[in-house]
Amino acid sequence: MLPAALSSDRLALPVIGAPMFIISQPELVIAQCTAGVIGAFPSLNARPAEMLTEWLEQIAAACAAHDAAHPSRPAAPFAVNLIVHKSNDRLMHDLDVCVRHRVPIVITSLGARTEVNDAVHSYGGVVLHDVINVAFAHKAIEKGADGLIAVAAGAGGHAGTWSPFALIEEIRRWFDGPLALSGAIATGRAVLAARALGADFGYIGSAFIATREAHAAEAYKASIVASSASDIIYTNLFTGVHGNYLRASIENAGLDPENLPQSDPSKMNFANSGSSVKTWRDIWGSGQGIGAIDTIPSAAELVARLRDEYDRALEALAFSRSFARG
Repeated sequence: MLPAALSSDRLALPVIGAPMFIISQPELVIAQCTAGVIGAFPSLNARPAEMLTEWLEQIAAACAAHDAAHPSRPAAPFAVNLIVHKSNDRLMHDLDVCVRHRVPIVITSLGARTEVNDAVHSYGGVVLHDVINVAFAHKAIEKGADGLIAVAAGAGGHAGTWSPFALIEEIRRWFDGPLALSGAIATGRAVLAARALGADFGYIGSAFIATREAHAAEAYKASIVASSASDIIYTNLFTGVHGNYLRASIENAGLDPENLPQSDPSKMNFANSGSSVKTWRDIWGSGQGIGAIDTIPSAAELVARLRDEYDRALEALAFSRSFARG
């Protein structure tokens, strides 16, 4: 049984909007939540640090206003992503703000720490931890995470290399708690496929970059619309951790996508120097599912399209099954 914060009662679709560096800000999160999917943003997007409190108050107020105006379809909950990597010198500040504001869902990345999970649990919050393999999944649960985000091959940004079939199967052999799947999910059919594999949620990033509310350059959105899976480059050059990026942005930076050097993982840095911000501003992360993206809709229009595709795919499968039985 899923925790109350992840219950389907407030969801139009079993989807979590991935928290994307720079891109996910209050306007997008509010649009996602009021459309009926879980919206999320990285705490580091709120700069300076004091802005995090303002963002949480803004999102909570907007969702409360939506609920008052639409009592029959309340907003979905929201999540804040905390980077647990040792270079993030804002972690404890941002965690304290999340605790004070009782953020319903906290997504932890690049490290699992018991004290972080305990702090979120102190007020009844839920922790989801993103992982790229089963070893990291075991470590996250052992340290107290409530659920997992399986980041499979094809996901945007920092992505793993495991097939979603293998990753979900091996996790589900020992873990029956909340589980989301990330990796090239850009249609309602793909969300349904994630559920069929054993995940509770599809985790969608790139499709939300190409929405009107996303805090992304128009050229970035247009590049996603114009590109396909063949335009995604997997490299660790820019942050020290392997991730997927748009070929066009790499070329625009004067680099050869086919001849990128390897980077030392110690290069990864989430301190306030601003170096990581430049990476995500100029080198654009994206997943392999972008071949399904051909417009720049509002977030609500995207969710409606995903819901329609999900329902039609479910109906088609039910028909095919009944037809096969004769």
